[in-house]
Amino acid sequence: MNELPGLIKDLALISIYAAIVLLIFKKIKQPVVLGYILAGMLVGPHIPFLPTINDMENIHVWANIGVIFLLFSLGLEFSFKKIVNVGKSALITATANILFLLFVGYQVGLILGWNTTDSLFLGGMISMSSTTIIIKAFDELNLKKEPFTFIVFGILVVEDVVGVLLLVLLPTIAIGKNVDGIDLLYSALKLAFFLVLWFISGIYLIPTLLKKIQKLLNDELILVISIALCLGMVLLAAKFGFSSALGAFIMGSILAETPIVEKIEKIISPVKDFFGAVFFVSVGLIVNPEMFVEYAKPIVVITIIVVVGQISMTTFGLLLSGKPLETALKCGFSLAQVGEFAFIIATLGVSLGVVSPQLYPIIVAVSVITTFTTPMMIKASRPIYEYVNKHLPDKYKQFLSKHTSNRPTPNVEENLWRELFQTYFITLLLTSVILIALININFFFVFEYMRKVLPDNISSWLTALICLTCMAPFLRNLMTPGEKVRKLYVTLWRRNFKNRFPLIFLSTICMVIAAMYVMVVLNHLVTKNIYVTYVIVFGLLYWVYKTRFFLTRYHMMEGQFLKNLYNHGEDEVVQSAPLPPAEKNEQQETSPAVEKNETPSNKEN
Repeated sequence: MNELPGLIKDLALISIYAAIVLLIFKKIKQPVVLGYILAGMLVGPHIPFLPTINDMENIHVWANIGVIFLLFSLGLEFSFKKIVNVGKSALITATANILFLLFVGYQVGLILGWNTTDSLFLGGMISMSSTTIIIKAFDELNLKKEPFTFIVFGILVVEDVVGVLLLVLLPTIAIGKNVDGIDLLYSALKLAFFLVLWFISGIYLIPTLLKKIQKLLNDELILVISIALCLGMVLLAAKFGFSSALGAFIMGSILAETPIVEKIEKIISPVKDFFGAVFFVSVGLIVNPEMFVEYAKPIVVITIIVVVGQISMTTFGLLLSGKPLETALKCGFSLAQVGEFAFIIATLGVSLGVVSPQLYPIIVAVSVITTFTTPMMIKASRPIYEYVNKHLPDKYKQFLSKHTSNRPTPNVEENLWRELFQTYFITLLLTSVILIALININFFFVFEYMRKVLPDNISSWLTALICLTCMAPFLRNLMTPGEKVRKLYVTLWRRNFKNRFPLIFLSTICMVIAAMYVMVVLNHLVTKNIYVTYVIVFGLLYWVYKTRFFLTRYHMMEGQFLKNLYNHGEDEVVQSAPLPPAEKNEQQETSPAVEKNETPSNKEN
């Protein structure tokens, strides 16, 4: 009989332990994540009287695959429209939570005698709550349709996005060994550029492709295509120096905007569940039970900081944004735990060799404790509110009542200017990313190929012609933005004479930026004579402005992009509870164009 490879033996052992423990935890109604961690501790090398795995390296490979599919599934349940719909209160609260706990976690790590990198990773790990645990707790307590849960889900959406960004920024800082402001800014700008580029190209190309082959799609083909796209984006992200988890999340979020996202989620779910189980078991493998006693002090300290910090900052953030005290306290007590992103960040730190081994079992212990306490904290929020409300001085009650009930009426002209600036900024950002990408593609690929087959002068001019032709529709849009901007522009122009100079200045800035992109191409490929460059730039921009073909081409591409982005919302059948009036008003203030709220209540990591 042939000897089985160690990889298969280890995977079989992990599956057996995970299945047994999962069955027990389902029976006693405990979170399955904790069951998987316990299974990992049982199958690990620290309990000698039980069968253990042979090769930890093999398990790390499976665990990395688990992280990829966990982030891919998270991306599938994430929608770019959810960021618009989270509202002011969720955005303010999530930002306050993350910044506060990042800072406090970092300081606590230093006080405990840890190095800078461990302290920084600790702050990142405790700054985000657990989507999975919160959803399961709300299910068990029948609270998913309570008004405050919508705010909790909005906060979790923002935290998930920040968690993905931390997966990129924390290793960059840790590997550099010191916090260099310029390097950090460069990494952040590089990340932002590629996120926007991948979003634009992905939304434009992938839903269009899937619609064209929709008649051929069956479950098998959808599974293969989804995994191929996921792993393809993982390779692309790695090529540009980003983590595999980021690539998986991006592709999931792109596919979330397609009409077949529900099918993809259903088909990919068993794959995600299995490899996710392997990942969480691998978390338990590294944990030595003796460390819970050895590191009891930091475990207790960090647990208290997580619970107190999440409750206090969530409550403060929601009160600051105008929510009632009862809602603020219920949200704060719901978010008092450490999320799954802590494990992923810790795994990344260990794999890169930038964090100490002690950090892993400590954060696992904190997660286990806060997971068990989450249902109790949610139940306790109501009596604690009643106690606080009963003993709160009348002057503070009046202040809170006034703060949460009266909202200033915004000035109409201020709203028009704010909307105009937002539209101009989004247009400038998206168009600039596309133009920079086109310029780099032509410089580093097209030009290099042309030089191999043509003389230098001809290759330079031909590359410049190809590059500028590709750029022309986007230059046209940059010089004269769409119908919405024109209406706002005309309204403000006619409304007040004082508005005219700022409007002219704003238009001039866009024209100058368009000219700068053309000058970059000409100076690099054609001529460095400044006068010749000016003549060509102004002549080219005038020709692009007068030629309707480029505007038509841009509108066609923009129409296809918007169709791909928004048609998914029409095809979705989402059963959601109605929002309370206050939350509806807030969302209308945040985005008047969004008429239908998306409920992220079915979202799990």
